[in-house]
Amino acid sequence: MLPSIPIHCPCCGEPIDLLVDDSIEQQDYTEDCPVCCRPIRVSVVIIDGRPQVSASAENG
Repeated sequence: MLPSIPIHCPCCGEPIDLLVDDSIEQQDYTEDCPVCCRPIRVSVVIIDGRPQVSASAENG
């Protein structure tokens, strides 16, 4: 089961949950916000078995 990571959308500020594949050590991808539909650039690094997530607006 993929862990769910709570974040706030960098575009609209609404709280959302991201499902993160913690079997991949480092990831960069784009995911649309389920609230405002704008693209979010997501970076994930697994440190000591735990996902560290950063999110930014794709165009900024």
